[in-house]
Amino acid sequence: MGALDAGCFEEELENGVGLEEDVAEIGWESGMTDSESESARAIEDAVRVLLQGLGEDPEREGLRRTPHRVAKAFREGTRGYKQKVKDIVQGALFPEAGLETGTGHAGGAGGLVVVRNINLFSYCESCLLPFSIQCHVGYVPSGRRVVGLSKLSRVADVFSKRLQDPQRLANEICSALHNSIKPAGVAVALHCWHIQFPEALPCNSNSTYPSKLDMQGWIQVLVSSSSGVLKEEKSSLWDDFLALLKLKSINIERGDTNLYSASSWCPSRVLETSLCNGHCARSPKNGKTSKTGVTHASMMAAVASILHSLGEDPSRKELVRTPHHYVQWLMNSRSSNLDLRLNGLSKANSCNVVDGNFTCLNEIQSVLNIPFCSQCEHHLLPFHGVVHIGYLDKQEGKCIERSVLQSVVHSFACKLQVQERLTRQIAEAVYSIFNIGVIVVVEAHHLCMISRGIEKVGSNTATIAVLGQFSTDAKAKGLFLQTIADNNASEG
Repeated sequence: MGALDAGCFEEELENGVGLEEDVAEIGWESGMTDSESESARAIEDAVRVLLQGLGEDPEREGLRRTPHRVAKAFREGTRGYKQKVKDIVQGALFPEAGLETGTGHAGGAGGLVVVRNINLFSYCESCLLPFSIQCHVGYVPSGRRVVGLSKLSRVADVFSKRLQDPQRLANEICSALHNSIKPAGVAVALHCWHIQFPEALPCNSNSTYPSKLDMQGWIQVLVSSSSGVLKEEKSSLWDDFLALLKLKSINIERGDTNLYSASSWCPSRVLETSLCNGHCARSPKNGKTSKTGVTHASMMAAVASILHSLGEDPSRKELVRTPHHYVQWLMNSRSSNLDLRLNGLSKANSCNVVDGNFTCLNEIQSVLNIPFCSQCEHHLLPFHGVVHIGYLDKQEGKCIERSVLQSVVHSFACKLQVQERLTRQIAEAVYSIFNIGVIVVVEAHHLCMISRGIEKVGSNTATIAVLGQFSTDAKAKGLFLQTIADNNASEG
């Protein structure tokens, strides 16, 4: 069953029929206190205001349970506010007879201990979008005791599950470990990735984007924090820490982590700087009203309510502009601002030019790696990737202009969506022009996959839609799919 059946599926769930995970989702409030339930309901009410501000009907199929899902994701993603490090570390410190009273630097348990490649995510405090983290933690034991290794990653997770900034996150992890396990020193290195805003991402038909489905094109930063003997300038332990990372092909050099700038980390801040310099269009005024009667100011107040419900102070200086930034992101998905016009499109828009973006196999025309960025209507989180389009045209050598197909993708992507529907809508639009046969493949990363219970960093989703001859001609379909595989291999 695809996401397109969400509305009917939700009705089944209300009658007690459905997958166990979704049944559990309906009753997730059952173990909460009255205060927690009240906060969750407040977030749901705020999300309904945001949906109305986007010109959407919160009661339509597909959106009916979106407020619940968003509230659950926010609460799970900020659970660190309610967790204490001492509860994690307590009972996980073990005596180690081989340790001397002082600090050991030679083999055994007395040397540097490093846990590498801890995959985390956190919510950016500037825009409320999740960002991905690869965390590396090291410490030098002292006092004849060591800590259970899993506790290092659990402590890191506590602080990542809060609204964060990369450098503060590194500092808090380092400080918490140093104060709780009393080691000779602690080292923390974080590699963080933040998705670009649509103004910089390929929600624009003229933009370019790497075809390889990884985190290229994201804003990346390296930050670090250290304490004790790992912070001493004359100590070689920091070099040892970096050397142990290199054994797993994690290449961080001295000085790499000193280049962090908070103002250039979150793309909302970069965009705001551009706005202040007059390089971009102005953001909507607070008094602007959506077709549902919700003002821009009401949407910002709703986001402030979400911050308050999560236990944060919306007046904290780092959060003052957060409602504006989050609403700015959401406004790129307004369903009312796009009007796809294909009526005037015909073979007159075709061209004879074949470049690296086209592969003509007999009558199959292939246009690969059209970038897009869209917004998941189930969680109000972005998903992004590339679209591959193939179509059959009896006029060999003729092909529709890439810019036209980019416009088609852009029109369907820049709204609240699900990937299955997006794939089908693009296929149907192209099929209305070339009705012999059309195949569309969409490959995408979903931020909801890293910022919810599943937390699958690096996973991606592929969907396919076939119409006309492609649905019956296995050879034609296979040729097109092989074209994509060959292209991905050459890009890799």
